Amino acid sequence: MSKLAEFRQLEKHLAEQLQALEALKDDAGLKKEIEFETKLRALLAEYSYSLPKVIALLDPQAGRRAPAVESKAGSRKPRQVKVYKNPHTGEVVETKGGNHKTLKEWKAQHGAATVESWLTK
Repeated sequence: MSKLAEFRQLEKHLAEQLQALEALKDDAGLKKEIEFETKLRALLAEYSYSLPKVIALLDPQAGRRAPAVESKAGSRKPRQVKVYKNPHTGEVVETKGGNHKTLKEWKAQHGAATVESWLTK
């Protein structure tokens, strides 16, 4: 696309956005919301309150409720327990992840592939 065509396209988009902005400026609902927010912020400042304090005051249970939208962390299936048995010492390690102290020591000493071969479950 040439610079001139790009310029004209951007100019057209800008004109459309300015027109939408002007339409919003005349919207009575927006004016009411702006007035409400201005008065609310002034009231909060007057009494040295923040929005979280007001929410806690009006609805003390709000912080303890589960979020309305389920998070991705909650939808993850639980990890399986893995059991490793060291054939040299007979020591057994049960873990759900690879961040186990003894398991790391074994991997450093014997190598990760060897330790993974000790997996029993």
